[in-house]
Amino acid sequence: MIPQEFDYSAPASLQEALALLENGERKILAGGMSLIPLMKLRLATPEQVVDLGRVPGLDYITESGGVVRIGAMATHHAIETSQVVRGRCPLLSETASHIGDVQVRNRGTLGGSIAHADPAADYPAALAALEASVRLVSAHSDRVVPAEEFFVDAFTTAIEPGEIVLEVQVPAQGALEGYRYQKAAHPASGFAVVGVAVRLQKSGGNISMARIGVTGLGPSAYREHAAEKLLEEGASIRQATEAMAQGEDVNSDLYASADYRRHLARVYAARGLSVALTRAS
Repeated sequence: MIPQEFDYSAPASLQEALALLENGERKILAGGMSLIPLMKLRLATPEQVVDLGRVPGLDYITESGGVVRIGAMATHHAIETSQVVRGRCPLLSETASHIGDVQVRNRGTLGGSIAHADPAADYPAALAALEASVRLVSAHSDRVVPAEEFFVDAFTTAIEPGEIVLEVQVPAQGALEGYRYQKAAHPASGFAVVGVAVRLQKSGGNISMARIGVTGLGPSAYREHAAEKLLEEGASIRQATEAMAQGEDVNSDLYASADYRRHLARVYAARGLSVALTRAS
C-alpha cells in the first residue's frame, strides 16, 4: 500500500528536531524498521515525519563511571559488535544478535525499537534485567526513566509529547556475572513468542543476585520479581521458574495460547538460568 500524504523534515541538529516536535502530529524516523511498514499499511498516519538521520552525534556508545551510554541512533549491529558493549554489558550485545536479520540489524536503531515498544521486541527484556534507564529529552526538559517504568503497555511508553529517546544508560555488568538471552522466535516474523533475559551472580555456590526480564508474554516486558526472590532465597531453578507468570495478563493468539506462552516462559527461563550459572562459574 501507499502511505497517506505527509510532510517530511530532516533537521540538522537535535535542537532543530526538538523544536519541530513541539506542535502537531509528528513521528520520529530513526531506522524506519517499524514506522515505514506502519505507514504503508496506514496504521500510522502522521502529519509530519521528522528524520533524525542527519542529526550528528546520536549513535555513540561510551562507558564511564560504570555506566554504558548508548545513543538512540546506534544500530542493532553496532550494539551487537561493540567491544564496549561486549565487554561491559554482554547481555545486551547477545540480545541485539537475536533481532530480525542482517538487514534489519544494519538499519534498525535502539531508540526506534524501544520507542515503538512492540510487546514481542527483544530489547525490553534485556533492559529490564540489566536495570537500565532511558534518557528522554524535549525542547524544555531532560529526564531519566527506569526501563521498568518506561514500557507501559503494548506500543505505549512513558514518552511524553515533544520528547524523544536520547540515550539508554546501562549499568556495567560484574566481571563474574552469568547472563543469557534466548527466545522462542515466531517462524514468520522472528519476533519473540516469549523471550527471557537472565543475569545472576553466585556466592559460595548459591545464587546471590538474580534478574529476569520477560518479553512476548504480556502486553509489555516486565521483571519477574517473584522468581528472582525465590532464587536469591535458595530455591531451585525449577521451583523458581514454576512461580513465573503468576497474575500476569498473558497474550493469546492463533499461534500461541496463554497457557503455551506461560509454559515457554518457564522453559526458556530455566534454560537461560542454567547457561547463566555455567557462565558465572
